[in-house]
Amino acid sequence: MSYDNVVVERVDRVAIVKLNAPQFLNALSGAMVQELNAAILDVIASDARCLVLTGEGRAFCAGANLQARDGGESKLPPSGHVLETHYLPVMNRLRDMEIPFVTAVNGPAVGVGMSFAIMSDYAVAAKSAYFLQAFANIGLVPDGGATWVLPRIVGWRRAMELSMLAERLPADTALEWGLINRVVEDADLMDEAMKVATKLSEGPRSLGLIRKAYWQTWNNSYAEQFQLETALQMQAQKSNDNREGVMAFLEKRKANFTGT
Repeated sequence: MSYDNVVVERVDRVAIVKLNAPQFLNALSGAMVQELNAAILDVIASDARCLVLTGEGRAFCAGANLQARDGGESKLPPSGHVLETHYLPVMNRLRDMEIPFVTAVNGPAVGVGMSFAIMSDYAVAAKSAYFLQAFANIGLVPDGGATWVLPRIVGWRRAMELSMLAERLPADTALEWGLINRVVEDADLMDEAMKVATKLSEGPRSLGLIRKAYWQTWNNSYAEQFQLETALQMQAQKSNDNREGVMAFLEKRKANFTGT
């Protein structure tokens, strides 16, 4: 499928999806969100074993597009209805994917763009990147799941600081706060992201089960999580990758996982 607002590429077993409106710093229009949703569905339906999300040009995503778009009319930020009908399906699909998810934050990640940047399994940022919960600056509330994800990553105090002061968080500070995994020179960003993504794409089927376990842990009691681990472990033990991993261990060689 061809797209106008996103670019989809493939490198071996890694699918790369790029937000593609560099003239607007990849700010999200309704059309872009719909195409992003379709692109993720295509990746899920393919044999890709890792997804990398990044942006074209000098920004990751500047949030919702407040400039003239969609027929030239000035649009307001997404309403609560649009958040449910357009953004929530995308976020749910990213959360529920059975393959690892990496974000390569190549520049500003603002508003809902920050929400996309921080919900990945692994986030690497360019030194020039920054993160901004800009909503308070225009009289709005953080969205895209930010009020759920942020306090769980950086803690209550820092989440409130980011959301209420609405100040830029440089990449180096984001690393110190545990918001991202690594900061690299701008020129090295995609190399680093692809190095991690390639390793993940060569991993076992259980990586998807690990994602499921960690996403559900926030809502489960200890006993419920223990039961979930048991159920997921039983699934993993039936996989070809588990058998291959055990044989590779016994034969003292590198495992050749197939994702099955």
